[in-house]
Amino acid sequence: MPPEEAELYQTLWDNNKTVGWETFIKKSHIKGALPIPANIYKEEFVGAKYRPKTVQIVLLPSVHGLIVGDKSVQRSGSVPGVGLVHAPLALLPAPFPEKEWREASELAPIFNHLVHRVSSDATFLHESLFRTKKADEFTSRILDIHSKMLQINKKEEIQLGLHRSDYMLDEKTKSLLQVELNTISSSFASLSNLVTELHRYILSRHGKLLGLDSKRILANSALDQYAEALAKAWSEYNNPRAVIMIVVQAEERNMYDQHLVSAVLSERYNITTIRKTLAEVDQQGEILPDGTFSVDGEAVSVIYFRAGYTPADYPSESEWRARLLMEQSCAVKCPSISYHLVGSKKIQQELAKPGVLERFLENKEDVAKLRKCFAGLWSLDDFDIVGKAIESPELFVMKPQREGGGNNIYGDDVRETLLKLQKADSQEDAAYILMQRIFPTISKAVLMRDGRWHKEHAISELGIFSTYLRNKDKVIINKQSGHLMRTKISSSDEGGVAAGFAVLDSVYLT
Repeated sequence: MPPEEAELYQTLWDNNKTVGWETFIKKSHIKGALPIPANIYKEEFVGAKYRPKTVQIVLLPSVHGLIVGDKSVQRSGSVPGVGLVHAPLALLPAPFPEKEWREASELAPIFNHLVHRVSSDATFLHESLFRTKKADEFTSRILDIHSKMLQINKKEEIQLGLHRSDYMLDEKTKSLLQVELNTISSSFASLSNLVTELHRYILSRHGKLLGLDSKRILANSALDQYAEALAKAWSEYNNPRAVIMIVVQAEERNMYDQHLVSAVLSERYNITTIRKTLAEVDQQGEILPDGTFSVDGEAVSVIYFRAGYTPADYPSESEWRARLLMEQSCAVKCPSISYHLVGSKKIQQELAKPGVLERFLENKEDVAKLRKCFAGLWSLDDFDIVGKAIESPELFVMKPQREGGGNNIYGDDVRETLLKLQKADSQEDAAYILMQRIFPTISKAVLMRDGRWHKEHAISELGIFSTYLRNKDKVIINKQSGHLMRTKISSSDEGGVAAGFAVLDSVYLT
């Protein structure tokens, strides 16, 4: 689909007129749509002058679970079912070349193997993060827990990784370049599935008008594969009475992405999940004499972290005690403290140095494939690169050791921050890395948020989910496990969906 043919989008809504609510309900062909009381429909949709096709696109995700908590509703992040709104999404799938898609997919098991090998090298982790530890308190606390596990010779026999590697396709070089590797709380495995199904439905109805084939939308099984990996980890633990515990934030508008995983675990595998904040784990958790981790009287087989990746998740010592307690237990951690550390920005930068990958991978072809996808990455003690970044800040991104979106530094702020750090002459520069800025292709898209659509110039970022499970020396799972496409306004620097910068999308192979 040529990006300049924006008029194709216009065929998804015939004109700017609204129709009577009775007429729309009679003509609606939404499969599985739930009935809406007439007075509510008339007030919420016709009264608000929504276009009829827009109503269909809003209804379909809403009745099939493609939802998040509405930030305008006070309890939407803490009470399930309160203040629901459709997830931010693109109206049509994003085009992506099949060659680069296959390239990204083939990297997934290699990155999984790399994460495990790096996590097993405590010397490398601590040497690489030595200066960062002095400059960044959060990294320091995570490293302290890792050190305590080394001191007591804590071995993780069962290791589970649910990872996501994010990429952009650089327009100038036509290269697939990695943005980052996520080893903790890799979100949207569930909702990305639903966006794929939504877009397939739209193209099955309107594809001929658009000149698009619904079969070119890439199948996505991320939800099923994440649930499968968690279930197999539960099985390896070998306690049929144990539960899987999801560690969550006290306020989580993206809880439905998590609840969908729990639903599959319950319905397909008959596994019970419980949800606890770090504070609740501190209050209710204990390690039994045999090493079993118990929370509120229930044995826990697998701890699945959907929190704990940002300093905001640790407002007091209570949360840090909980993290340490969990690491000391025999439960399977997803991720373990060592896997968590491998996902830090500084480790990503260290792995990009010449000769470092060879320390962990013997296969030369695998090394070449990984190195090909690395963007330029540098520490701030590289004075030549820092000088270039001050001179041309638009070509760089400055990244702190943070996850979750909204943390990176761009444009003139890069220059100002670097000059400030130079003037301070402190260790604080070790809390950041510099990365080559990637400039992907800009195309036209229709983005939907809170029931309203906007035509925008947009760019997209592809995330590849992967699952990795091993018990001692036996690798049980190591594979690519679905994908996440996010699209954002091209003028926006940040890209997180939950952080409010991007929308969910799907992949249309070209």
